[in-house]
Amino acid sequence: MRKNIYCVLACILFSIAFPVSAAAQTDNRFEVSKNLDIFNALVKEVEMFYVDSVEVEKLVRKGIDAMLNDLDPYTEYIPEQEMDDLKFMTTGEYGGIGSYIRQRDEGVIIAEPFEGMPAALAGLKAGDRILKIDTTDVASLSSDKVSALLKGVPNTKMQLTILRPGEKKPRKIDLMRRQILVDQVTYYGVRENGVGYIYLKGFTDKSAQEVKNAFEDLKKNHGITSLILDLRNNGGGLLESAAQIVNMFVPKGKEVVSTRGKIKQWDRTYRTSNEPIDTVMPLAVLINGNSASAAEIVSGALQDMDRAVLVGQRSFGKGLVQSTRELPFNGNVKITMSKYYIPSGRCIQQIDYSHRKPDGSVAAIPDSLTSIFYTSKGRPVRDGGGIRPDFEVEEPKIPTLMFYLVTDYVLFDFVTDWVQKHPKISAIEEFVVTDEDFEAFKAYAKEENFTYDRQSEKALNTLKDVAEFEGYLNGDTALIKTLQDRFTPDLERDFDRFKEQIKKVMAAEIVKRYYYQKGELIESLKDDKVLKKTIEVLSTPKLYKETLNSTKKQETASNGISFIPNLSAFIAIPLGIFC
Repeated sequence: MRKNIYCVLACILFSIAFPVSAAAQTDNRFEVSKNLDIFNALVKEVEMFYVDSVEVEKLVRKGIDAMLNDLDPYTEYIPEQEMDDLKFMTTGEYGGIGSYIRQRDEGVIIAEPFEGMPAALAGLKAGDRILKIDTTDVASLSSDKVSALLKGVPNTKMQLTILRPGEKKPRKIDLMRRQILVDQVTYYGVRENGVGYIYLKGFTDKSAQEVKNAFEDLKKNHGITSLILDLRNNGGGLLESAAQIVNMFVPKGKEVVSTRGKIKQWDRTYRTSNEPIDTVMPLAVLINGNSASAAEIVSGALQDMDRAVLVGQRSFGKGLVQSTRELPFNGNVKITMSKYYIPSGRCIQQIDYSHRKPDGSVAAIPDSLTSIFYTSKGRPVRDGGGIRPDFEVEEPKIPTLMFYLVTDYVLFDFVTDWVQKHPKISAIEEFVVTDEDFEAFKAYAKEENFTYDRQSEKALNTLKDVAEFEGYLNGDTALIKTLQDRFTPDLERDFDRFKEQIKKVMAAEIVKRYYYQKGELIESLKDDKVLKKTIEVLSTPKLYKETLNSTKKQETASNGISFIPNLSAFIAIPLGIFC
């Protein structure tokens, strides 16, 4: 019965979201009306006669989410109670305490308080377990419900009862909600050779002004001679914000991006409408596999206009544009309505959601099916696979061991204990994770009986089963035994093998506890190969100019999707929700 409801819901939304030509509109409206009647009758029948009680709202929501997810990951229903999340996505503002919270076991903990916000000012620390909000017991509530209670009207008082790790007696913390504005420019400063650096984490309606303020400060007060705009791990946001940032570096009247969808009257072309700040200063943009949407518009447009060199790894490849449409009862649907095209004419959308495999999965567009376009100076670039940088710099992949050290809270708990024993640390530039710290972490993981999933071991066991079934082993398992010995998890060996990567992530987590997100970012820039290469390019005028004037054909690369993030992406991805 539920499957039938999901199918009917899918038909309804598909009919509403994708109207056909005028000649077929009459038939289409009949289908919509018919399916709405069927759906209405189905829900009533199920609610009245199904053997068990039915939560109608929950059942319908599952159906809505299932059918929208079948379109693409970006089309989603936003009910009234979740509209604050939509507002935050577009403005970076919300009313709350200024912290990430995270579900853990049967409760919720503070994962990361933000600098200068109520949570941090009141003394809340990462690891604090929330027991009560005012008089409401929240010890066993989900993070979504706790978040809803923590958020609220600015300037309203609240009291939290928390239990700090290592303590037996709960603490009561008084604090006041306020309007939380999350800065999108996490950090900016001057690197070596007079190179300015700005890290932008997202595109809200205030991002362009933040970038402008940072750039003007760097230019006027620090005398920078070139600029790096770091868009790594930037998942995008408002298209208008992306156009405004491009406008700072290219002349007025230039086309930045155009959108094209099914309804031609809604197609738009975004041009630079203001006078730029600087059109001659050497500029570089950093991207990686988590740079998406608006981040790709900025990097792709500046590449197509030959205004900036791009350094890093190929971007995510999201060339789809979403708009919100109002629904009954104060809800919204965020729906994919068009694709965007950057100045060369290319669309960089990598995944074709309109052609799914029989199992429902989708695949990337093969490089063999992509087309060549040209920048303003004739440099060849490709569509259909994200933005490819002019200088590709590979970063080390994160081993499975590190993934489980983070997601199983082993690193989090060790650092929480470490911080309690160290009231302060040295300046970020001087801080290092010592070998003693590393050995202490290794010992802690052993004491906690830490185990981790080895993909290679799983694959080997599968190979063994298949080989035995097909008769290839014939009783000779010596080779399999040799491989099993090699692939058997060995904590001591694997810790030492990935020592430098583990120490780097440890350092970022420790520094964040004292210097917040800004400190974490500065720490992550130490020994950053992408940053070093970028400074080298900007500090070599001949190389910079030759890159922007080169007509060498872009080489194709595999469109395989990696499920193992690189180190910079792993450090930057927050594990929690805003509150």
